[in-house]
Amino acid sequence: MNETISKMMQHRSIRKYSDQPVTQEMVEQIVSAGQMASSSSNVQAYSVIAVTDAGRKAKLAELCGNQAYVAECPVFLVWCADLSRLKQAAERYIPSQTTYEATTENFIVATVDTALAAQNAAVAAESLGLGIVYIGGIRNQSEQVATLLDLPRLAYPVFGMCLGYPDQEPGLRPRLPLPAVLHWNGYDAAGQDKQVADYDEVMSTYLRERTGGSKDTPWSELMAEKLAQPARLHLRQFLAQRGFELK
Repeated sequence: MNETISKMMQHRSIRKYSDQPVTQEMVEQIVSAGQMASSSSNVQAYSVIAVTDAGRKAKLAELCGNQAYVAECPVFLVWCADLSRLKQAAERYIPSQTTYEATTENFIVATVDTALAAQNAAVAAESLGLGIVYIGGIRNQSEQVATLLDLPRLAYPVFGMCLGYPDQEPGLRPRLPLPAVLHWNGYDAAGQDKQVADYDEVMSTYLRERTGGSKDTPWSELMAEKLAQPARLHLRQFLAQRGFELK
């Protein structure tokens, strides 16, 4: 196992940060590494808002569901799918032609581009001794976030990312067995039940140890409960208002 893979295998979400500052140069280096991720047709359909202002971080923490570490981390990155640059290019070079920036395909392209760049950036940050945690709560109140950050039409916040030097050492959370996600030459549906059952045992043990025995709910039960809870049902309307008509 080489140094890069070894570092990736040690990933854990960091929610507590030291007072050591993260410099602008480091943020620029991390986001530059993110930019080198693959991009569909080189559209690079994303933008990153680096938030360091304490007041804005506090407001974002509130909008994310009162997640204190959003306010406490030195830098909070908001990763946005962004098709506005492409639309502007079309208006500049082919103003009389019909364009299709608001299709489901382009929405997926922009969202995937954002995720690929962010994960590159996460690996870069961890290689520099920093820690990160992704914040899906940035979508809790998407319109307020978009307004606070002055996002243009055809841009939406996909997730946030706390960035800073770790002030904790959480354990590694076990992942699904490799055969549950890696299939050869076709999807192995028949083997899924066993893989999930094995993982349920692993996660039950992990939770018992982490919580001192107060919780040992199997992973599959937790996922079932998650699916039974409506989450962020406003997003379709919000995306339409942002210009993503998803044709």
